[in-house]
Amino acid sequence: MEYQSIYLKGLLLIMSLMTVLWIVSVILKKASIVDPFWGFGFVVAAVYYYFITTGDGLRKDVVLPLACVWGLRLFIYLFWRNYGKPEDYRYAQFRKDYGPHRYWWVSFFQVFVLQGILLWMISAPLLAVQFYSDHPFGFLDVIAMMVWVIGFAFEAGGDYQLTKFKNNPGNKGKVLNTGFWKYTRHPNYFGDACVWWGFALFSVAAGSYVPVLSSALMTLLLLKISGVALLEKTLKTTKPEYASYIRNTNSFFPWFPKKS
Repeated sequence: MEYQSIYLKGLLLIMSLMTVLWIVSVILKKASIVDPFWGFGFVVAAVYYYFITTGDGLRKDVVLPLACVWGLRLFIYLFWRNYGKPEDYRYAQFRKDYGPHRYWWVSFFQVFVLQGILLWMISAPLLAVQFYSDHPFGFLDVIAMMVWVIGFAFEAGGDYQLTKFKNNPGNKGKVLNTGFWKYTRHPNYFGDACVWWGFALFSVAAGSYVPVLSSALMTLLLLKISGVALLEKTLKTTKPEYASYIRNTNSFFPWFPKKS
């Protein structure tokens, strides 16, 4: 089967998943259930690409569990964090702006179709690794694994430290500036980007270069659209200590904090 055909069928699979998820969101009146399924969607895509492509090789067998571990960890974390809580304020504001009688179908295109297309586009390195499996596993693959491990450590470790910090009532209104958060204001977003640049390097090792653009798209989303930029806009107004934190700590790439 041709690469393009598999990739387009991957889009159909992802959009089918998003459509089912949208129906559930309409019933629950909670569009934010889409957020935990971001990671799970990549697991579905990775498993699909693995079994539909022919050939075998060490790279195929390495990348599949890496994609599943990353996606399932993110899915479980976001599901646990959001379980039992009201709809995220972003979607609640959209619902208010459009009205409850319009938002049920507007959300399909604005939230579920959009996220499905982005998920499909970003999943390209996962397919490239599986499709071009005849290239031998080499030094670049080892580098890719190291980048992935660093990214996963920052993302999972940052989320764990933040959860532990928030669970302490005495930290309400304060800024976390220890652990991974001492070196970057967004270790989880930096880690997420590293994970996907790891997948990009695996794709290059397989002889496929265009999917690198997908990892660049993920980084752009994290920096400018749904990650750093959006979150910092809120934190600057809700946490008085955040201005000092900004002066002393790098926004994205980890580095030693500046001296006050």
